[in-house]
Amino acid sequence: MDNAFDTIATAAPFDTAKLDRLMDEAGLDILIATSRHNVQYLLGGYRFFFFDVMEAIGTSRYLPVFVYQKGHPENSIYIGNRMEKFEHDLGRIWTPLVKTGSWGTIDAIGPAIDHVKKLGRAAKRVGIEAGFLPADARDHLLAGLDGVELREAHFTLERLRAIKSPAELDLIREASERVVDAMMATFKNCAPGMTKHDVVARLRREEQECDLVFEYCLIAAGKSHNRAPSNQRLTEGDVISIDSGGNYRGYIGDLSRMGILGEPDSELRELLQEIEDIQQVARRAIQPGALGGDIIAAGEAAVKSSPHRAVLDFTAHGIGLVSHEAPRLTATGPVPYAPYDADQPLERGMVISIETALLHPARGYIKLEDTLIVTEAGWDAPGDHGRGWNTSRLMA
Repeated sequence: MDNAFDTIATAAPFDTAKLDRLMDEAGLDILIATSRHNVQYLLGGYRFFFFDVMEAIGTSRYLPVFVYQKGHPENSIYIGNRMEKFEHDLGRIWTPLVKTGSWGTIDAIGPAIDHVKKLGRAAKRVGIEAGFLPADARDHLLAGLDGVELREAHFTLERLRAIKSPAELDLIREASERVVDAMMATFKNCAPGMTKHDVVARLRREEQECDLVFEYCLIAAGKSHNRAPSNQRLTEGDVISIDSGGNYRGYIGDLSRMGILGEPDSELRELLQEIEDIQQVARRAIQPGALGGDIIAAGEAAVKSSPHRAVLDFTAHGIGLVSHEAPRLTATGPVPYAPYDADQPLERGMVISIETALLHPARGYIKLEDTLIVTEAGWDAPGDHGRGWNTSRLMA
């Protein structure tokens, strides 16, 4: 696949009519986006490489700022770090106005204030991302825009991103496939005596070989349900659960697969099959027009009918640039938020993560997590390999 930055947007790379409608519904005149994921989306995939891992620098932090006026994409401005002048010189930033002179939060939000003032009376209600706007920048914004009402714009931006474009879906497919490929290579190289830290280090290398940015690995081994990397050593016969997020050009591949040091016995095969059956029941609820809550209801019903229901955990959530984003399917999942999409129809292009875990008291932590793309025919599942017991080639 070509580098995402090789395709340079010359106009707004998102649906401006949809954003205008969403801003109308939220009562917003101006939008100021400051989260890296939403700025990346609004810039059509552009993300400044220098701060891809760490945002802090000197006495402040990197703060990308994108300002959009409802109905006037031609008035959009991007405010970036001083070194982003190099990116601007290469034509990688589409906005008609670009300012690249900031190092910290105050000198990034200052040009945004000046720009909003120039828009005049149209700028009465300004949407911000409160969770991604540092306190000093927010205070400066309030002081600089006297009489302007600040409103939360998180929901507006999340709904804008809820249905992925074909280009986004390609990135999600790549992320998912590559994460599972890295897991398969890691399982093959597991051996007795290795620590969980060793396994995670191997997975990190494998994900990096797959051109992924390694984000995290939750790992359980043996009979333990503890999923933190540690100095716990693997022994022959141990089951290994790997749940990892790998980032491909901003989009997350978040899946979980099982391995074993040896051969699984009949009980382990039955336990993993039970999880697989629940996953498949939940998948059958996915199709355009079905309610988002149908996925949760199907999975929970399958759990209730299981003899291991007391130690089973099922959930489903949206995924894309952010883990646990729209569609929001349940209020009882591990990450709390209102289930807006539970009674809303699923739409083609939405992306959903489905996960089922069994915390067996004697056999350990057993889990599958899959990524599902809503399609016209139902769903597509990138990274759908390696769903059985993956064995190590290093076993004697």
